[in-house]
Amino acid sequence: MSGLFITFEGIDGVGKSTQANLLQQYFEELGHKVVRTLEPGGTPLGQEIRNLLLHRKGSVAPRSEALLYAADRAHHVATLIRPALAEGKVVISDRYFDSSVAYQGAGRELSLAEVRQISLWAVENLLPKLTVLLDLDAETARGRRDNTGTEPDRLEREKTAFFEATRNAYLELAHNEPERFLVIDANQTVQQMQAQIRARVNTILG
Repeated sequence: MSGLFITFEGIDGVGKSTQANLLQQYFEELGHKVVRTLEPGGTPLGQEIRNLLLHRKGSVAPRSEALLYAADRAHHVATLIRPALAEGKVVISDRYFDSSVAYQGAGRELSLAEVRQISLWAVENLLPKLTVLLDLDAETARGRRDNTGTEPDRLEREKTAFFEATRNAYLELAHNEPERFLVIDANQTVQQMQAQIRARVNTILG
């Protein structure tokens, strides 16, 4: 088959990595070659940008933040995602440009349309075939993050209102593109969520 691009979205703490890992296993069991990646930080250059965005002390101006994410994404697509798709591989990414639209557009109160335009320009309009949105209220998601025992990064330290605004932006994006998005209630068990994701994937694979 030709390459297949799938992304996972949602606010921090909804379980994106777990579901992406399980889907990777499923594709590999079916005999597909899978490239598993993330944003920001899916390339060596991206790791440096990730450190600037998430671990550098001090604030980052909202527009600068949006542009740094776009720079990471442009390099990520050009050097990793497009080449893998050209080789017929399945690319599964933990976050993509919808994260910028939701987090910087709504959370940072920039224009959603402008952030989307910048992001699409950066990736030369490359859209995923499927975007899985794991949806969960901000308070529950924060509780899950706090239980991991890891030090929160700069974004994870934002207030609940920031994540609620981000969540609502995600739901708006999904409402506007129902053919691309699969919205999953992240209050379900890991197995229940994965079953719904695999069912949607099977319709794509035919």
